[in-house]
Amino acid sequence: MFGRRFLRRFTALAIALPLAVACTKQDYLSGKRSNHSDDRPIVLTTFTILADMARQVAGDRLQVKSITKPGAEIHGYEPSPKDLEQASGADLIVENGLGLELWARRFVQSAGDVPTVTLTEGMEPLLIEGDAYAGKPNPHAWMSPLRAKGYVDRLVDAFSQLDPEGAELYRNNGNRYKLQLEQLDTELRNLLAVIPKQQRVLVSCEGAFSYLAQDYGFDEAYLWPVNAESQITPKRMARLIERVKNDQVPAVFCETTVSDKAQREVARASGARFGGSFYVDSLSKRNGPAPTLLDLQRHNVKLLRQGLAASAEKSS
Repeated sequence: MFGRRFLRRFTALAIALPLAVACTKQDYLSGKRSNHSDDRPIVLTTFTILADMARQVAGDRLQVKSITKPGAEIHGYEPSPKDLEQASGADLIVENGLGLELWARRFVQSAGDVPTVTLTEGMEPLLIEGDAYAGKPNPHAWMSPLRAKGYVDRLVDAFSQLDPEGAELYRNNGNRYKLQLEQLDTELRNLLAVIPKQQRVLVSCEGAFSYLAQDYGFDEAYLWPVNAESQITPKRMARLIERVKNDQVPAVFCETTVSDKAQREVARASGARFGGSFYVDSLSKRNGPAPTLLDLQRHNVKLLRQGLAASAEKSS
């Protein structure tokens, strides 16, 4: 495993990063590579949420790392030379797919023959509606606890192929994690049941809640469909303000990885209040409110309940 990993690193980076390769080779020959004291296979994910899911399945048997760090905006992320080096040293790369991490192609190609698993492969995606992106898949399928179970199955299969001796462990861990996701689904349904039907409009900056909205009976409205806040236009702003006014939506929200300035203006112009920021494309740091996917979902749903069901909460 060690020799194969070093050969891949040298071959890939000789093209993309000749200077980095020279340093890596020199360090290796001089015995300075301390990270190779851990011979567990390396699994590299494109963002922190996938890393958390991968760790739930892998346990301590694999090294799981994330290219992006907590708080990073993943849509327009630009891989660094260090990212490319990490990719070439991995034994498996894990990506979401559905057009989410188009930037990942660069380091996947540079990684040479490193296997890659796409966790949404074979999944029937929800399609974006009524926008320039109409007809394209919404990539945020992990935001549905029930859809996330499909991610787990793909991880179990990929890890078992990478490390057949650990297949039983991965299968048991995967089943345990899927049970937690099912229990989370029930928990979220109970939390959201208090929100009146007429107030079930989820307004966010990005259209990242389509899967969650479908699962729990919400309409969705947003400033931009996918990718980045650079897509905000006066037309989209005006349309969202009108929607919030007409539906008397009590609160609007944004996401932690982008600026909430435009959404606060939507709140001001429509008479709604700004209800806070969701975690979607990134986990928080360990001491934050969303260090795991399960915590992320609980944080978001509690924030949503506080924003949309304030009157119902007071009367209950």
